[in-house]
Amino acid sequence: MFTKERLPVIILLFLAGVINYLDRSALSIAAPFIQDDLTLSATQMGLIFSSFSVGYAIFNFLGGMASDRYGAKLTLFVAMVVWSLFSGAVALAFGFVSLMIIRILFGMGEGPLSATINKMVNNWFPPTQRASAIGLTNSGTPLGGAISGPIVGMIAIAFSWKVSFVLIMIIGLIWAICWFKFVKDKPAKRMGDAPAMKTEVAPKEKIPLTFYLKQKTVLFTAFAFFAYNYILFFFLTWFPSYLVEERGLSVKSMSVITVIPWILGFIGLAAGGFVSDYVFKKVARKGVLFSRKVVLVSCLFASAVCIGFAGLVTTTVSAVTLVALSVFFLYLTGAIYWAIVQDVVDQQNVGSVGGFMHFLANTAGIIGPALTGFIVDKTGTFSGAFLLAGGLAIFASLAVIRFVRPIIVKKSEVDIEDTVTY
Repeated sequence: MFTKERLPVIILLFLAGVINYLDRSALSIAAPFIQDDLTLSATQMGLIFSSFSVGYAIFNFLGGMASDRYGAKLTLFVAMVVWSLFSGAVALAFGFVSLMIIRILFGMGEGPLSATINKMVNNWFPPTQRASAIGLTNSGTPLGGAISGPIVGMIAIAFSWKVSFVLIMIIGLIWAICWFKFVKDKPAKRMGDAPAMKTEVAPKEKIPLTFYLKQKTVLFTAFAFFAYNYILFFFLTWFPSYLVEERGLSVKSMSVITVIPWILGFIGLAAGGFVSDYVFKKVARKGVLFSRKVVLVSCLFASAVCIGFAGLVTTTVSAVTLVALSVFFLYLTGAIYWAIVQDVVDQQNVGSVGGFMHFLANTAGIIGPALTGFIVDKTGTFSGAFLLAGGLAIFASLAVIRFVRPIIVKKSEVDIEDTVTY
């Protein structure tokens, strides 16, 4: 996996994930300061948290299509420049409307990241290593969330919350320069071993994108990813405010404590792909998709139980412990959604289908934070929001068992000469 040619790709994709979540979670860490400075209610803050996902979800799909058409390297370069500039622009916000507009544009910039990572992994790694590579490269995201608390929190206390957004903008622009200079879109020649799962008969014409967008396997994988993102965005946006408002912690203490779930998430995401590839080797006769489902269902269910009970416990220690465990199990599934797309979709459509799945999944980022803010305003507590997040993930994990199956491409459905099973 760690060949000389692949190493810059792995390192820079990993660092892109770190910067992505450093930028994304900065707002939730600075939220107590921003809410006070701009005089925002919990409902307004929830809408601002959700506004990010309006631009983000749309450009999940458009970014995936761009990576197929223009290449993952160029797509990710442009995305990093755009989101870094609008991350810095948060410091210019002067009210509810201006901050919402900036966050929408910021989300548009971040939207292509996951689909382009998936496309780069598809370009550079053989099928037997893809889940591991996806998990490893994406594991930078929780690490970014972990360092966001101390960096943003301490800078906000010592100087101003606005300074932290300018700093992380500069970091992103430096990464973009390195990416453009040191990484190629594809290797000079196809590297790696034979695929673990290939078409029985290779199609002689490209399978249309619309075929995949109607498949239950794609739609219900997206639904499970939606539940994943609902929990993730609940944690990403509201958990710091929960610790301050409901648990009575200071911003300084909150900034340190939020590191704990992120560290466990980093371990989970880095290990999840390796776990999936290991399970596949052990149950190879049942197929690669079965091994993905084993990890996805069991870990998403465990995450759901932990986040649900976190809303019922009475002590801060138990709440933080359960949230940390929930994030750990959640991130164990983080590479699986993308690996399923790799397993069931032909290479020409990987970026677009992955982007479509990510688009549907990230509508959770639009609904979840706003709904959480509404629940908190109406009930005065976060308990209902915790239970809703857990219940949704339980339902999604059961749906995966029932509906995620290998995709069979029939001659009557697409214009190819043979029946193909993915």
